[in-house]
Amino acid sequence: MARITESIDVDVDVTTAYDQWTQFETFPQFLSFVESIRQIDDETTAWKVEIGGVQREFTAKITEQHPDERVAWNSISGDADHAGVVTFHRLSDTSCRVTVQLDWEPTSLTENVGAVLGFDDRAVKKDLAHFKEFIESRGAETGAWRGDIS
Repeated sequence: MARITESIDVDVDVTTAYDQWTQFETFPQFLSFVESIRQIDDETTAWKVEIGGVQREFTAKITEQHPDERVAWNSISGDADHAGVVTFHRLSDTSCRVTVQLDWEPTSLTENVGAVLGFDDRAVKKDLAHFKEFIESRGAETGAWRGDIS
């Protein structure tokens, strides 16, 4: 199992960053490996991703979601064994830290080599920079879901 942990500080308040992260269908605008996400219901999303040049589809279930704190999920079916958590940490009234931890099972030779060489870590770091640019340039979230899942 490959594990990636990356953080970035963003110049928006924690609520704005969290609210944007709950808008899963916007992920392709700032996450390069995500082709599409479809929100099925409050707890279920259908993902199409490209990892190491290989397209994968999977369904994920949100296992934990607490406003302004965290969103955690894991795959429940499909081509990818994948789990993750994103946490949000208030730094000031106008800034916060977003931390992403992903656990996934590389299956192809390309994916395994990429994981060993840190390509996936660099991709997540780059995508967090895209998230920072996306949310800071907007100054506001595109929507919000403030429900709690335990």
